[in-house]
Amino acid sequence: MSSIAEEGLGVRPKESYRWLQLVTGIVCMAMVANLQYGWTLFVNPIDAKFQWGRAAIQVAFSIFVLTETWLVPIEGYLVDRFGPRLVVLVGGLLCGIAWAMNAYADSLTFLYIAAAVGGIGAGAVYGTCIGNALKWFPDRRGLAAGLTAAGFGAGSALTIIPISAMIKSSGYESTFLYFGIGQGIIVVLLSLLLAAPKKGQAPEGSKQLPQTRHNYRPMEVLKQPVFWVMYVMFVLVAAGGLMATAQLAPIAKDFKIADIPVSLIGITLPALVFALTIDRILNGITRPFFGWVSDHIGREKTMLIAFMLEAIGIMSLGVYGGDPVVFVLLTGLVFFAWGEIYSLFPSTSADTFGTGFAAANAGMLYTAKGTASLLVPLSSVLVSVTGNWHAVFVVAAIMNAVAALMAWFVLKPMRRRFVEKTSR
Repeated sequence: MSSIAEEGLGVRPKESYRWLQLVTGIVCMAMVANLQYGWTLFVNPIDAKFQWGRAAIQVAFSIFVLTETWLVPIEGYLVDRFGPRLVVLVGGLLCGIAWAMNAYADSLTFLYIAAAVGGIGAGAVYGTCIGNALKWFPDRRGLAAGLTAAGFGAGSALTIIPISAMIKSSGYESTFLYFGIGQGIIVVLLSLLLAAPKKGQAPEGSKQLPQTRHNYRPMEVLKQPVFWVMYVMFVLVAAGGLMATAQLAPIAKDFKIADIPVSLIGITLPALVFALTIDRILNGITRPFFGWVSDHIGREKTMLIAFMLEAIGIMSLGVYGGDPVVFVLLTGLVFFAWGEIYSLFPSTSADTFGTGFAAANAGMLYTAKGTASLLVPLSSVLVSVTGNWHAVFVVAAIMNAVAALMAWFVLKPMRRRFVEKTSR
């Protein structure tokens, strides 16, 4: 089977062309990253102005993640059918509109609608760029998916400081407006460079890893138990990371260390700003790093190592995070051990179900992030009930440890049998 976007034989382009496709996707991802990773900077200013409560405001974050993830299979289907250009163009427009709406939101309803618009736009860009990377790089699938996802994970690193400074100097409203418009315009322009590979244009897949020879359609994938094992694992790991992403500023504030200066590697910044900046960088580095590692030692072994490291990092943050320097270092570890899910799961999906419908299939798996986001407001409720973050850290650490063990003892043998069966 082959997707409509891939029909027809194409002359193998120069190697530089597929890298151009990859770089274009990375930059597009970086331009929509702040919709998720910059959000934590706006929570307290919005609450200070309207007194809606952090839990109510964080519902907007959950709505964003839900729409960003749960609609990706539909957007992926459109990409597989018509190609990436139009989908990313529309996504860029919606992302810019969403942040402009946030600038003028004077009610929770308006804020929630803006979050939904931004989620649809970011999902269109994210799903398309990941799917395109999987199709152009079957021989380096983990690395390519990791580099593309790194654009989303680290894309906000360069703008954390200016966004934080602009919020303080000009207010969060102007920050939403001007950054939203600028990021949207860049995505729209870059979308014009994107193209999917035609049949024969991409190289052959890796011979070191088990990869299916069959291209499964989305409805076929949903019938496979191995898909649902991956889905549950994705939810378990994503939930802990999303809690940290959305709640990092409130956690630092409750630990009473947010504005305490921290000096590391010759740089002095407030603990929260320092943590957010380092976290974005490490969250980006981990995606191609662990993707590359998985290309060599296997997806499941890499998951075992990374997910267990995440469990240790989250638990340590809950115990020792009251020290500002330790807080910065441990949040870096947490993000480093979490971000790789966005390279490991898409590449594992394409290995298991083929590249013909890679965007839609990876998109269905990516909806697990949306499912996990439902737990973010619950973490605020749990803190309100218990009076501290300890229970949240314990639960998140346990979920990651369970996912690590599932990768090795459940997913690995199950996926090996599935791929062998489809490759006979």
